[in-house]
Amino acid sequence: MSLAAVHFLLKIPSATSLWAPLRRSLQLCSRYYPVHASLTYEAIKQQNRPEVPEYFNFAKDVLDRWTSVEKEGKRSKNPALWWVDGAGAEVRWSFEELGVLSRKVANVLSDACSLQRGDRVILILPRILEWWLVNVACMRTGTVLIPGTQQLTAKDILHRLQKSQAKCIITDDSVAPAVDSVGAECQSLKFKLLVSEGHREGWLNFKDLLKNAPSDHHCVSTKCQDPMAIYFTSGTTGSPKMAEHSHSSYGIGLTASGRYWLDLTSSDIFWNTSDTGWAKSAWSSIFSPWIQGACVFVHKMPHFDPSIVFESLSRFPITVFCSPPTAYRMFVQHKLSSYKFKSLRHCVSAGEPINADVMGEWKAQTGLDIHEGYGQTETVLICGNFKGMKIKPGSMGKPSPGYDVKDDPEKTEATIRGDFYVTGDRGIMDEDGYFWFVGRADDVINSAGYRIGPFEVESALIEHPAVVESAVVSSPDPIRGEVVKAFVVLTSDYASHDPEKMMKELQDHVKKVTAPYKYPRKMEFVQQLPKTISGKIRRNELRQKEWRKD
Repeated sequence: MSLAAVHFLLKIPSATSLWAPLRRSLQLCSRYYPVHASLTYEAIKQQNRPEVPEYFNFAKDVLDRWTSVEKEGKRSKNPALWWVDGAGAEVRWSFEELGVLSRKVANVLSDACSLQRGDRVILILPRILEWWLVNVACMRTGTVLIPGTQQLTAKDILHRLQKSQAKCIITDDSVAPAVDSVGAECQSLKFKLLVSEGHREGWLNFKDLLKNAPSDHHCVSTKCQDPMAIYFTSGTTGSPKMAEHSHSSYGIGLTASGRYWLDLTSSDIFWNTSDTGWAKSAWSSIFSPWIQGACVFVHKMPHFDPSIVFESLSRFPITVFCSPPTAYRMFVQHKLSSYKFKSLRHCVSAGEPINADVMGEWKAQTGLDIHEGYGQTETVLICGNFKGMKIKPGSMGKPSPGYDVKDDPEKTEATIRGDFYVTGDRGIMDEDGYFWFVGRADDVINSAGYRIGPFEVESALIEHPAVVESAVVSSPDPIRGEVVKAFVVLTSDYASHDPEKMMKELQDHVKKVTAPYKYPRKMEFVQQLPKTISGKIRRNELRQKEWRKD
């Protein structure tokens, strides 16, 4: 089988919409089912024949039902949300407390900000409690949430505000100045909420409004296909594009993920280290665990630090842990035998392929397998190594229940073909039905779980007076899997400059123009770029050159 001709396709259960949810019943979402290791993959598939009700709202139909179960004493004593800041402060909320506070935030959105159902809200906050409250409040009000990472620059924020026509933005002191610098160019932006102890001119103080808001709120009635959230995802050309999810695509579609990939029950305490700006945070810090009634553990951790992870896994009774392959690569470079993860029983990873040797080293030091999963911002979990399955190190596992993942012998240019969504990724399927990732069919770079569009980096580089043109591709990296590399043609005025100083200057420039994580960690100065007869840059040629070096 030719690898170049194999493409991952996602069979959509309903052909009515790209964002059609997994057909899963409301009853299964609102009750927890213990997961047993004896379940075979075929049994899991048989148990998941999804159905969808006409109306669905995760806040009302899942979270509020767990509140009822909690009040009846039929759930474990674990909190719904357990937050620590690493300096001694801890907050534990039950589902009932989460409900009360999220209703107060819902009233802030509906009353103080006069937001209506369908209005869009951009949320840019670190791992603080208000991030979770706003997520749930938007569900209750029917407003459409648009999360963003704190690494976004003013230019990034401007694009998101203009493209989404968001009426409200909620952020903190670190991002507010960037918002103010572009706010005048965003006619749709009517309300700015600041999550801070202090005040800022032109902003409403979120904490003041929350304190005075009533706790009674009637959750809106949302249909399954009504929009719930929008995520900006990079493409190969142009600026980041919007991917919309409905109320059921995550709220129901992640049922199999929480139950069989994460292996969660209401007795579990689950820690996902994802940045709050990415879809993975919704997957594993909201929907998958709370569908199962599990506790979501959060460490504020402003900057990723392996030692903090080890100490937390040792100190707190965390049973299930999720982190990207980049993190696991860092973890196994440390002496893990000096730590005791007494409660940890299940580990998962997603965001990029994980090396088989890293999986082996992690198991050798902890005794635990890493269950890899694969999905995209536009989907839920497509493939996974589910509980009870034999793990083949390096494989993404088998198709998620409810999805039909197949091989396509012909390269597809469209993202939809009949009932299939073309993921843009390529791979192979072995004789046992396991899928193995090969690479992107397009030019998007996946570095440490961050998806970066080459055009964004090239656009930033061309703004510097030293750059005539550039081509950005992925380059192999032992820690991040792959990193951004830029091939740069310099103007004659800069061609004689010191290469190392020039590279540092261009890297700093990119960090200022766009989000810092997008900067090229590698750079090569060339006289010219390879091009087609029509003048298009042959990125494939450059990328293949990079990967042949290994």
